[in-house]
Amino acid sequence: MSGVISGGGTRTVEPWVREPLMRFVDEAGARLTLVMTSAGQVVAQYGFTRAVDVMAAAALGAAIVASTGEIARMMEEPQFNALNHQGVRHGVFVAAFDSPRGRLLALVVYGSNSSFGLVQLFFEEFVRDLVAACPVPETRKPILAEDFERELNQSLATLFKA
Repeated sequence: MSGVISGGGTRTVEPWVREPLMRFVDEAGARLTLVMTSAGQVVAQYGFTRAVDVMAAAALGAAIVASTGEIARMMEEPQFNALNHQGVRHGVFVAAFDSPRGRLLALVVYGSNSSFGLVQLFFEEFVRDLVAACPVPETRKPILAEDFERELNQSLATLFKA
């Protein structure tokens, strides 16, 4: 992985994510956005100021996608790709999508200056832009359970080092 790339509240571990993420945040009016692997390893974030919040949101986002995937499997339904939770002041959109680097997840928090429809519309464009920008993946060894915590801490350190 490369070093942190930041700009306008956006921090990325992978440089190819920066431009599509910045465009999505601006167009959709997102307050917080997190892009991660299905294991919760952070690829990029926007709007978070504390590493502990990123870590908690990544864990919760990955758990939400995994649990709804299991519910879909139990119901013998196709996989759920996106969920939206609407609160009084904020909405939370969680979606999974395929990329050349494998399955990625996004967690987007939006406020009253946006809407679920707007986030969903620009999210589809965001996914297309990410897939187009994604370099051909290098062959990587699978992440083992004993390596997970180290990899997670490396990603967080890269995102939040001063």
